[in-house]
Amino acid sequence: MDQSDSGRGIPGNKELSARSATIVADPPSWITRATPKGMARVPTHSIRPPQERRAYSRAKLNLILRVKRIAGQRENGLETLRTLNISSSGVLFLCPQLIEPGTPVEIEISLVDRPLGRGSVKMLTEAHVVRADVALRPGWHMLAASFDDITFQREEPMPSRFQRQ
Repeated sequence: MDQSDSGRGIPGNKELSARSATIVADPPSWITRATPKGMARVPTHSIRPPQERRAYSRAKLNLILRVKRIAGQRENGLETLRTLNISSSGVLFLCPQLIEPGTPVEIEISLVDRPLGRGSVKMLTEAHVVRADVALRPGWHMLAASFDDITFQREEPMPSRFQRQ
């Protein structure tokens, strides 16, 4: 028997098997796609901007804010202020008085403000100032405070069906 008969009578068997191996190894042209240039897809929810150090995202809300105490002393001279942004861990607001970082403050924030107080919700918090910057408004300061303890005060009584028994 000669070498051409070694493949059971099929001439060129070695050539056929080499070609079929290439076809199996190379994906069809309709499956191949252009490889992305630069970075591959990066899930944007898993990374933050480089200077972002906050653990919780902030909401840009303009809520009524009152500073009740500064370093344990009752504060009567401050007017009603407004929040610039707020999160579950802190608040940023403008204040005409400079309060040094590290100073404990007591803050009241109106979350829901209804006429005659019916359904109003206030957040009372003990906090401390973590940052004090000069604001664009002359004579004002931009203060960031971190919440230490939070309680909520609801102006109307809770319906009995929601109270624990």
